[in-house]
Amino acid sequence: MTTGTIRSWTRLLTPFMALLLVFQLAGCGDKEADQRKAFTDFLQNTAMRSGSHLPALSEDQKQRFGNYAGDYAIVYGFSQQLNNAVDNGLKPVVDELSAIRTPQDYLTRRDALRQASGSLDTLTQQIETAKNQADSSKAGLKQPAELKTVYDNFYSKAVTQPATSLLPLLPALQKLSQDAVQTGDFLQQQGSQVTFNGQTVQFPTQQQATQYNTLMSNISANAHALGQAQSALRGQ
Repeated sequence: MTTGTIRSWTRLLTPFMALLLVFQLAGCGDKEADQRKAFTDFLQNTAMRSGSHLPALSEDQKQRFGNYAGDYAIVYGFSQQLNNAVDNGLKPVVDELSAIRTPQDYLTRRDALRQASGSLDTLTQQIETAKNQADSSKAGLKQPAELKTVYDNFYSKAVTQPATSLLPLLPALQKLSQDAVQTGDFLQQQGSQVTFNGQTVQFPTQQQATQYNTLMSNISANAHALGQAQSALRGQ
């Protein structure tokens, strides 16, 4: 092959390689766009309508979403931690408090309530830690503007709002639980001196009655926390 022929082939190959590179770049761009569209559709039509129990991604979805599957994992991971904290920390306390309907229930349920309310000590820290981890991971994301708008709305619904609604009511719920346990302990200490009759309780001395009424006042001051916690659980 002559030198002229080699130069001729070189001139033909150069534009061909450039064209091939353009096709390769266009293909990469289309793949990312397809992943972004699939992920956006999933957020809008599935995840945003799933309540607090978000669906896990299938292997097919992970493939179709590409790197955006990691963006979803941030919110899904927080949701799993929050649901676990609620199921194992908040719900048992709410169930025990909700079961107290008569004065005698303070006495009969005090040990179960004492055990259940012990988890409230760490519940606030668990939720705050999970929220901080999610916020930190989200801050490092690089998303196109149109996806970021959808993702931010999803994040607010699944992370920010649940944490914001739960955290403020936990201190009052803990105080309510402690007062209810204290009331049960007080009634237990009175032994046979206390008489239960449905919704009423009788003591032989005014001092005992005054102590009991003080405990009831303390419970009444934080009773709203139970209603708020019940509403939070219904939203789960």
